[in-house]
Amino acid sequence: MKSSNVVKVSFKEQMLQAREEAIIRTVNLLLAEKGFEAMTVDEVAASVGIAKASLYKHFPSKEDLAAAAMVSVMRRAQAFIATLPAEVAAVDKLRAVVRWTMEVKLAGEMPSLPSQNSKLRAALIGNRDYMDGLMEVSDALGSWIEAAQAQGAINSSIPAIAILYTVYARACDPVLEFLKMGGQHDDAQIIDLVMSTCFEGLNARPG
Repeated sequence: MKSSNVVKVSFKEQMLQAREEAIIRTVNLLLAEKGFEAMTVDEVAASVGIAKASLYKHFPSKEDLAAAAMVSVMRRAQAFIATLPAEVAAVDKLRAVVRWTMEVKLAGEMPSLPSQNSKLRAALIGNRDYMDGLMEVSDALGSWIEAAQAQGAINSSIPAIAILYTVYARACDPVLEFLKMGGQHDDAQIIDLVMSTCFEGLNARPG
């Protein structure tokens, strides 16, 4: 009789994992709404419905909480990129990633990027999961940018790194919130407008 290689997860471990996922989701939403500096551990614990002492059993600091949320979003980005078919044109892959990024942001699920002097920034630099994910995403986007430039789909006179940062900037673009607050456009229209300015620029086109 062959022994099974399936490892059975105990009920306690399942509950701990579910609680940790709930904590990360809550932190993600609070980071998107308030940013790292304004978010407090007390409100994270209250939102999840657990004691702060229990929260610290999962994540020993505010920086660890925020880093876990950032890692979670980075993994979502990696998973989305993995769904894009290899035969799709490079510029269309870039468009898809930018659109996805703005959809996540408008849904209130994109954590605000840390400021230059933030403790969170230091924590992320020291977080291997986050940095490995960032490098993987950057490598994929960078290769698409260079391919799109070579194919004439993107201005080849602009350094690829500047285009990469422009793509990343859509994750924290205040234009999305400004247009949403105006109430004149729905989310899909807002995304189309920002996609247009991002990929087609502001130059007038012949009628």
